[in-house]
Amino acid sequence: MNTELIPSEKIDQLFRELNQLAQQLGMPIYAVGGYVRDRLLGLPVGGEIDFVIVGDAMRFARALEDALPVRQMVTYPRFGTFMTRYKGFNLEFVNARSESYQSDSRNPKTEQADLETDLSRRDFTINAMALDISEEHFGRIIDRYNGQEDLKQRLIRTPLEPKTTFYDDPLRMMRAIRFATRFGFDIAADTWAGIREHADRLAIITVERIQDEFNKILMTEKPSVGLNLLDQAGLLRQFLPEAESMKGVEQRKDFHHKDVFYHTLEVIDNVARSGGRLELRLAALFHDIAKPRTKRFEEGTGWTFHGHEVVGERMSKAIMRKLKYSNEAIAFVAKLVRMHLRPMALVSDEVTDAAIRRLLFLSGNDFHELMLLCRADITSKNPKRVKKYIGNYDRLMLKIEEVEERDRLRNFQPPVDGREIMEVFKIKPGKMIGRAKKFLEEAILDGIVPNEHDACLAYLKENWERISENDEQ
Repeated sequence: MNTELIPSEKIDQLFRELNQLAQQLGMPIYAVGGYVRDRLLGLPVGGEIDFVIVGDAMRFARALEDALPVRQMVTYPRFGTFMTRYKGFNLEFVNARSESYQSDSRNPKTEQADLETDLSRRDFTINAMALDISEEHFGRIIDRYNGQEDLKQRLIRTPLEPKTTFYDDPLRMMRAIRFATRFGFDIAADTWAGIREHADRLAIITVERIQDEFNKILMTEKPSVGLNLLDQAGLLRQFLPEAESMKGVEQRKDFHHKDVFYHTLEVIDNVARSGGRLELRLAALFHDIAKPRTKRFEEGTGWTFHGHEVVGERMSKAIMRKLKYSNEAIAFVAKLVRMHLRPMALVSDEVTDAAIRRLLFLSGNDFHELMLLCRADITSKNPKRVKKYIGNYDRLMLKIEEVEERDRLRNFQPPVDGREIMEVFKIKPGKMIGRAKKFLEEAILDGIVPNEHDACLAYLKENWERISENDEQ
């Protein structure tokens, strides 16, 4: 996505070039969608602009290639759509068209249409406006559905009956929540009722499209707003029922809020305030996902969730695979879910260097994000308790920095490698090498031997008979 801001004069020059070509072809062209909305809101505009062509978009594409030095043109003749890059812009062009989904289909049926029909098929009134870029009417807004008024009223509303809009493309229900979350708008009462009524129709949408829209909600300034709306609309259970199951799960009041779901929302917001990337926000979402499955009541303690980090690691992997996240994202989230309790266990004056070494080694390059998640996990409403926990973490960080600077342990590999072990001890490749490296790794983490080549090699020689005995057993 091109997020670089583009000067208005450069955009106007682009409009003039496109309009000149459109006039030659006798095809009116309009800027539409998010560009028009953001321009009216006075928001900074990036380099992604959508256009509607009243005519043959494929013919326009061929003419555009001949007239301008455009790059990377991709065409979809079946849908009357093409995309290209030009002078720093990412441009998408479509035929003015009608579009609809069949009752059990994930693929739209499209037909050429006029501009008004094209605007009517769009998701919300604030996105159903067109900007005339012709020379004689430059800057005129075509607004058949009062989108400008809805912008003033800060309202998300469908241009047609909600049933029609959401039936045609059920993903628009998630988009309504995304825009409401992003802009701080309300969803009109009839639009909200339509979402709740047709929530189960989300089942016909591909997982990839759902994931993309969900990611955009998670990446808003305050994701809890969108997650709450997804839950209240009945959409969350359609693709993430495990999150909904956290509602109503009590916790020990001394440490968290009563409800795991709402505690989780606060953790995600805390991560968002720190500017956390998508994968860290997903880790926040899943860090307590297994609490409903591990909930037990113990006299004198209350509700406990022993092992929820281990079960949560497995659950987060399964959920993210189902939602088609990348292997890299899955590995990162699973790792942080598994480790999110470890720093809390070290928050004491008695923490040993060995425990810190293991935390650094196991977390590796993800250490700082793990600590961000752990800080975000402090959601008590008691200011004194929060201050105490944050202070404990600050002291822990100082200890960690001291150990890290001294021992250089993050993502370390034992300074004596397998080849040297074979040469020094005259052995062949096999289990013995792995056992020796593991023996050395444990000694370094326990502080028995420094993370230095000569000291480690000497330690192996001193203990080789013991390592060999273990191998034979």
